[in-house]
Amino acid sequence: MNPMEPLRFLSPDRAFDVGARLGEIRTFLQERLIGADALVERLLIGLVADGHVLLEGAPGLAKTRAVKLLASASNLTFARIQCTPDLMPADITGTSIWRQDKSVFEFSAGPIFHSLLLVDEINRAPPKVQSALLEAMAERQATIAGATHALPDPFMTVATQNPIEHEGTFPLPEAQLDRFMLHVELALPDAATERLILDLVEREDQGAAVAPPEALQPEEIAGARQAARSVFLSAAIKDYIVRLVTAPRDASIAPELAAKIAHPSSPRGTLALAAGAKARAFLDGRDYVAPQDVTELAVDVLSHRTILGWRALAEGETPRGVIRAYLDAVPPA
Repeated sequence: MNPMEPLRFLSPDRAFDVGARLGEIRTFLQERLIGADALVERLLIGLVADGHVLLEGAPGLAKTRAVKLLASASNLTFARIQCTPDLMPADITGTSIWRQDKSVFEFSAGPIFHSLLLVDEINRAPPKVQSALLEAMAERQATIAGATHALPDPFMTVATQNPIEHEGTFPLPEAQLDRFMLHVELALPDAATERLILDLVEREDQGAAVAPPEALQPEEIAGARQAARSVFLSAAIKDYIVRLVTAPRDASIAPELAAKIAHPSSPRGTLALAAGAKARAFLDGRDYVAPQDVTELAVDVLSHRTILGWRALAEGETPRGVIRAYLDAVPPA
């Protein structure tokens, strides 16, 4: 498949058939990623809602495995970038190469020109590389040697970062964090789940891995996105989303929480939460958004867009904890 090939949109009826196909892929991913149902859901929401996903967790929590499995279940071109402090922008965007036989410069595309891009340990990439990634994520384009090149459609970035090691890392700027629709934090599994993981890996080593379902085609993804955008979002749910996102800006709603926040989310948080809630409803086979779609995604959508003050950080507060507290302070109705 040519990654630059234009997509053909499906009819709404066919797009809802794709919902069942996405359900098959969801089941496949859950079977191969033990105890990671929330991670699977977030990746599919990012795919359907046309958003980027940031995965944060200790090494060995199947972050890279999850994205590779998603790639195997979809017919999207896939590339992986392993970030290091000496990475250069041209290493990901590509560059113009002099062709001696033709006496011309020819553009050689880098890994960023793939529909599904895995950026491993993104916080190890230096600022210039993060700037190139920001342009790709925000504008769906890359500028090389003064020329602008469009990225394929669909284009989805899934980045990972390790919260344990800080030496040789470059914290992501707020502008780039804001371009991720979802920031998913992964916890270590319990003993029972880890035993199931051990059994799964043993079966795979013995050649008993579950075969992936029929690969999802790019035009099916486009149809699913079109259908998800058509999911009904009632006035009451819209009001709830806006009240939740704007609550930190109004100190009268929860003064003790507002005092902990230096910079609350912008309207991009509202748009991301609405789009994510629609995608979640679509993946669950519903044509309407329910309040639980909003509450389930609020922490992953708003935490990385919420910057705490120095005093709150010194007291051990986290953006995720503050957003959870706002969920209690701002009821759906």
